[in-house]
Amino acid sequence: MDEYLTEQEQWELVKKWLRENTVWLLAGVVIAAGGIYGWRLYQAHVESQLLAAGKLYDQLTAAYEKRDQGEVAKLSAQLQSEHGGTGYADHAQLAAARMYLENNQHAQALDTLQKLLAATKDPQLSLAVRLRVARIQVDQSKADEALATLQAAGDAGAFAPRYAEVRGDALFAKGKRDEALKAYQEALAANSQAVDTELLKLKIAELSRS
Repeated sequence: MDEYLTEQEQWELVKKWLRENTVWLLAGVVIAAGGIYGWRLYQAHVESQLLAAGKLYDQLTAAYEKRDQGEVAKLSAQLQSEHGGTGYADHAQLAAARMYLENNQHAQALDTLQKLLAATKDPQLSLAVRLRVARIQVDQSKADEALATLQAAGDAGAFAPRYAEVRGDALFAKGKRDEALKAYQEALAANSQAVDTELLKLKIAELSRS
C-alpha cells in the first residue's frame, strides 16, 4: 500500500482535523461575540467555508481524474490561499504532488511535499508525507538527506516497517550493505501488510548472498 491515502482515509483525516480544531475556534468566537447568537453565527460561517472548500476539492478530484495537471495545481494553490490549514488543503497538495510524480517531475513533487510537511498539523499525515519525501530523495541519489528526513520523524508508529524499508534503500545506495540488510530484515519482521514482503525477501536474498 502506498503512503498516499484512500479517499475514505482522506475524509477521516479531514474530520479528525475538524474535531481537534473547531472547539477552541468556536469557543473564542462565542466569548467575543457573546452567547448563542455568536455561536450560531460562527457555525454558519464555518459551514459556509467548509462547503466552499469541499466544492473546490471536488473540482480538484475531477481534474485529477482527467489528468489535468494545470487545473490540479491551480485548485491546490487556491485551497492553500483560501482554506489553508484544513484537511482539504493538505490533501489537495498530496494530489498535486502525486500528479507531479506521475509526470516524472520529481523536483516539483518534492517541493510540494516539503511545503506540506512544514505546514500540516496532522501527525499521521506528516509521517506519510515524510516517507514519500525520503523515497524521492533516494531516487534523486540524496541518500544522506533521505536518512535525515526519516530520522527527524522520531517514532514512526504504524509506519515503522515502511520507514525501515526506505532506510534500507538509502543505506544500500550509500554502499552500506550490512546496515541495509538489517533494515530490510527489520521491515520484514514487522509482518505488516503495509510493505511488499515478497520484494523485501528479494532484497534480503540479494544482500545475503554477498
